[in-house]
Amino acid sequence: MYAIRGLRRLQPVAHRMFSKKVEIKTPSEVKIKTPSEVKSYPPTIKVYTRTGDKGTSALFTGERRGKNNAVFDALGTTDELSSMLGLAIAHLESTRASSLIPRLEIIQCLLQDVGSNIATPVDSASQTKLKRTRFDAQSVHCTNLEQWIDEMSEGLPVHRSFILPSGGLAASTLHVARTICRRTERLLVPLMSDIDKETFMFINRLSDFLFVAARWTAMQQQVTEKIYVHQQGRVTEFDK
Repeated sequence: MYAIRGLRRLQPVAHRMFSKKVEIKTPSEVKIKTPSEVKSYPPTIKVYTRTGDKGTSALFTGERRGKNNAVFDALGTTDELSSMLGLAIAHLESTRASSLIPRLEIIQCLLQDVGSNIATPVDSASQTKLKRTRFDAQSVHCTNLEQWIDEMSEGLPVHRSFILPSGGLAASTLHVARTICRRTERLLVPLMSDIDKETFMFINRLSDFLFVAARWTAMQQQVTEKIYVHQQGRVTEFDK
């Protein structure tokens, strides 16, 4: 997760971008800074730092741990999840289900905030850093996911059998994202005492969202989902 490399400079991304208190200014209200007012930055920022060449990496607290530490397992998997969502977005573009893209982009930003929270263990961080990386202090993200789930569930075919990952390229990609999300959840269990409870709740709810999003995408694109059929030919239904 390249953004984690610069966590000391990060503010929680989605909080900045999607706060309900943000005011959108009209073009006439926006003041363009002069060159002298703009802080100078180097022309390029190197991706490589060489600081991890001995097999360690730094948390937001400054503590260095082995790259195979449980924290970095969780961070790497949230990065993998965000990357798979990026692939899903690419498959959704210019399709009947493209209206899902803005929500997936919001989730990608929230996953950056999840990473910041994971990289700031409670037992080794200052109060300033804990406050800076606090995830979902207002407890709104899970509620938003639940509302999106309810919205997309309306009109979906009732599933009385196990649904196989299917439904077209975009829907199948969302199913892969769902399984990565479940793995992220499992990796967070050993870290629960070091992260905000809302972080774990969000990842747990996100996998439910991705399941429904995959089904909704298949329906929007008019692709029939495949269901589980027992090897002896019978369909297994939940209500039998």
